[in-house]
Amino acid sequence: MKQFSLNELREMYLSFFESKNHLRKKSFPVVPQNDNSLLLINAGMAPLKPYFTGQEVPPSKRMTTCQKCIRTGDIENIGKTARHLTCFEMLGNFSFGDYFKEEAISWAWEFVTKVLELPEERLFVSVYEEDQPTAKIWHDKMGVAEDHIVFLGKEDNFWEVGVTGPCGPCSEIYFDRGPEYGCDSPTCAVGCDCDRFMEFWNLVFTQFDRQEDGTYLPLPNPNIDTGMGLERLATMMQGVSSVFDVDTFKAIRDHVCALANVTYGKSDKTDMSIRVITDHIRSATFMASDGVLPSNEGRGYVMRRLIRRAVRHGKLLGIQGLFLKELVKTVVDNSKHEYTELEDKFDYIVKLLTVEEENFNKTIEQGLTILNGYIEGLEAKGETVLNGEACFKLYDTYGFPIDLTSEILEEKGLSIDEEGFKLEMEAQRKRAREARGETNYSGRDKNVYDELPNTLTTAFVGYQQLEVESTIDALATHEALVSEATEGMEVNIVSKSTPFYAESGGQMGDSGTITTANGTVEVTNTTKVVGGKFAHHGKVVAGTIKQGEVATFKVNPAMRLDSARNHSATHLLQKALREVVGGHVEQAGSNVTNERLRFDYTHFEALTSEQLERVEAIVNEKVLEALDITTMETSIDEARKLGAMALFGEKYGDVVRVVDMGRYSIELCGGTHLVNTAQIGTFKIVSETGVASGVRRIEAVTGRGAISYYQTIEKELNEVAKLTKAKKDSVAKKVEHILAESKELQRENDKIKAEIAKSEAENILDEIQEVAGFKVLVAELPSMDMNGLRNMGDTFKDKLGEGVVVLASCMDEKVSLVAMATNGAVIAGIHCGNIIKTSVAVVNGGGGGRPNMAQAGGKDASKVKEALETAKEIINQQLNK
Repeated sequence: MKQFSLNELREMYLSFFESKNHLRKKSFPVVPQNDNSLLLINAGMAPLKPYFTGQEVPPSKRMTTCQKCIRTGDIENIGKTARHLTCFEMLGNFSFGDYFKEEAISWAWEFVTKVLELPEERLFVSVYEEDQPTAKIWHDKMGVAEDHIVFLGKEDNFWEVGVTGPCGPCSEIYFDRGPEYGCDSPTCAVGCDCDRFMEFWNLVFTQFDRQEDGTYLPLPNPNIDTGMGLERLATMMQGVSSVFDVDTFKAIRDHVCALANVTYGKSDKTDMSIRVITDHIRSATFMASDGVLPSNEGRGYVMRRLIRRAVRHGKLLGIQGLFLKELVKTVVDNSKHEYTELEDKFDYIVKLLTVEEENFNKTIEQGLTILNGYIEGLEAKGETVLNGEACFKLYDTYGFPIDLTSEILEEKGLSIDEEGFKLEMEAQRKRAREARGETNYSGRDKNVYDELPNTLTTAFVGYQQLEVESTIDALATHEALVSEATEGMEVNIVSKSTPFYAESGGQMGDSGTITTANGTVEVTNTTKVVGGKFAHHGKVVAGTIKQGEVATFKVNPAMRLDSARNHSATHLLQKALREVVGGHVEQAGSNVTNERLRFDYTHFEALTSEQLERVEAIVNEKVLEALDITTMETSIDEARKLGAMALFGEKYGDVVRVVDMGRYSIELCGGTHLVNTAQIGTFKIVSETGVASGVRRIEAVTGRGAISYYQTIEKELNEVAKLTKAKKDSVAKKVEHILAESKELQRENDKIKAEIAKSEAENILDEIQEVAGFKVLVAELPSMDMNGLRNMGDTFKDKLGEGVVVLASCMDEKVSLVAMATNGAVIAGIHCGNIIKTSVAVVNGGGGGRPNMAQAGGKDASKVKEALETAKEIINQQLNK
C-alpha cells in the first residue's frame, strides 16, 4: 500500500474533485458566521448550511473543501485515547441539487481504489437498512461483493440534526486494517468498537425534510454531503497505529518529547500528557489564527481550557518555563501551506499563547492558596470530601484543573465530590447553550426575508455613484411582505442594485432617500440580510410606494463622506499601532460611524501616553502627506504578495478588494473610502481602554468630528480660565498654584485636628474599663476620617497594654468604625471582624476584617452611640465565654 503525507493526501483529494468539476474553496474560519447553533465549526458541511437550505445560491452546484474543525464535547478525555482529537480537518465534496447517489458513490470508489490504490478486498461499506437503492449501486455498479456490504440501523446510518430540517440516509466506507488491530472476537466485523474496521468516509444523501410531526417529506432537490477525516485517512494510509503517529502530528509530538526530555511509548501516564499537549497546542494555534481569544465564556472559554490543560500537562512532564511558544512554530510549519493565516498571524499567535501561559502560571499559585484554605476547612470539620461547588469554583473561576485538585487532595487522604462537580459542569453547559440562543438547523431565527427567492440578490454599485435608478423588488414591514406602504409606515426595501452601503466590516450602513413618482422613503440604515440581499430600513415620509416601482436611490453624501473619513483613518491607525506597539497587533473589531471611529485591537496592556501620542502623530503625518487611496480587485494570492492585511475570521472569496493608501497601509476591505488621506482633515484619539482580556479599544474622531471635539475642549478651557482669572496660555500654572495652596491649607487643617484629638485623647483614656482582666476602650471621636481614626486606634492600643479599642466618628454625615485588639485579647476570644460586622449594621453599613483589626462605614449618624453600646456587649460576650 502506498504511503502519502497528510498534506499530500489533502491535495490529492481536492485535486481529484476539482477534476470532477467541483469548485475548490479554502477552509472557512472555525468561528461560525450567522449561526447560533454552533460554538465552533465542527463539521465540513457546517459553513455550507445556507446552500443546503436554499437560503443562498452557492457559487457552484458542486464544491469541495478541506475544513478545519474543532470538537470539544469531551475535552477531559482527550489524551486518554490515541484516536480522539479536538482539532481535525474534514475533507468533503458537496452537491447542491446537482448530482446524487450514483455519482457520489462512483467517485468515492474511484478515489479510494484508483487514486489511493486501496485493495478492494479490504474495503467494506455500510448502508442504511431501508436504503436498498444505495446497496444496489454498490453491488451492481461498483462491483462490491454482497458480503462486503453491511446494513445498519438509523442510529448508525441515518443523518439528521435536531427535530426538523434536511436529513437522509448515509453510507460509510470502511477499511480492514487487519486482525492485528482486532479484538479477537469471532463476531468482530464492521461496526465493532475495536480498531480493525476503520470507518473513514461518510457519504450523506440529504433527500428528506423532517417535519415537526416526525414525517419525512422528499426534498425537491436532494443534496450530497460527504465527510472524510483527513487525520484518520492519513493514519490508515501511513500504516501507523494512531493519529499521533501521523507525520504532521508526530512532528509536534516529537517536539514535546524533546522539550520534556521524555520518550513516547515508555509510559501510559507520560504518553497521555504528550498527546494532550500535541492536540491542544494545535487546536489553540488554529483557533488563535481565526481570532478566538481566551476568556471565561463561549468559545474563548474552550480555548482557555485547552491552553491551561496543555500547560498543566507540561508541568506533569517536568517542562520548565514557558514552552507553548516553542511548539507554535512546529504547528505552523506543518500546516501553513494550506492555512496561510497561520503564518500571517504567527507573531500574534505566539504573543497570545505566551501571555495566557504566563497568566495561568500566576493563577496556579492563587488556586493553590484557595485550595489550601478548603483543605484546612475540611480538616477542621473532620470531613474528607470537597464538595462539587468548591471544585467547580476552583476550576471555573481560578482555572484550576479538576485532576490537579483531585491529585492534591489525594495526597492529604481526601477526595472530590465527582458527581457534584459533574452537576455544576452540566449546569454551565446548559447556560452556554441558552446563551447561544437559536439551535435549529439554520442556526438563526427565521425572518421575513426568508420568504424572498434566493435568486434575488443585491448588487452594490455605490463605490463611485451615490445616486442611481433601481426598482423596489421587495417591500416589507417587520412582520410581513407587503405590496404597498403609505405615509408614516416603517418599511424595509430590497432591490437588485443600490448605491447604499450595507452595514458590514464595522462600517455603519448608509442613510438617504428612496423616491418614486408617488412617494418618498427616508432611509435611516442599510443592512445585509439573508442570501446576499440588502435591506434599506426607513419610513415613508410622503405619499405611497409600491413593490415593483422604479425609484431613485440617493445616499446622504455628507454622512457617507464622514463615515469614509473615519473608515480610512482606521486603516492608518492599525498600521501605526503595528509600528509603535508591535507586529502582534491585529484588528479585533471596529465600529465606524459618521461621528467617530472605534477600533479594537489585540494587545495585552494599556498604551502609555507616549505611545498614544506617537500613534496619533504618525496618522496625522500620513494625513498631511496627502497619500492617494486606490482600490483594486485581485486574487487572494496576489493580495498576499502585495502584503495586504486580512481580518481575523473573515472568509474571503477568490477575488478580493484591496485598499492601498500610498503603499503605507494595504488592507483587504469592502468598505467605502476617501480618494486621498488629506480628506481626513485631522485625526484625534479621545480614549484608549481595555474591553476584554487581550483586547484594547481606541476611540477617535476625524474631520468635522475632530473640529467639534477641539471646539468643545476650547470652550471648557475658556471657562476654566474665566473661573481662575488666568489667561488661556497660563491656565495650567494657575491651577497648579491653586492646588498647591489647597494642599497647604489641608495640611494645616489636619495638624489642627490632630492637636485637638490629642488634647481630647487624654480625657478619653478616662473611659477605659476592665473586662475579664483586659482593658476595653469604646469611644466616639469628633469629625475624623477613617485614616485619622485608625491612627488614633493605634495610639490608644499602645497605651492599653492588653485589650480592645473600638472607635467611631461622624464626618460629612458618614460614620466610620474601627476595632483593634492586642494578641492576648485575640487569644482570649476577641474577634474584631465580628464586633464591627454586628455594630456597623446598627448604623446601616457594612464591613468587617481580621480578629485583630477591622473597620467599616455606615450611613446613619444618629445611631452611633447605639452602635458603640452594641460593640461593648459583643466584647463582654467574647471575653466572658
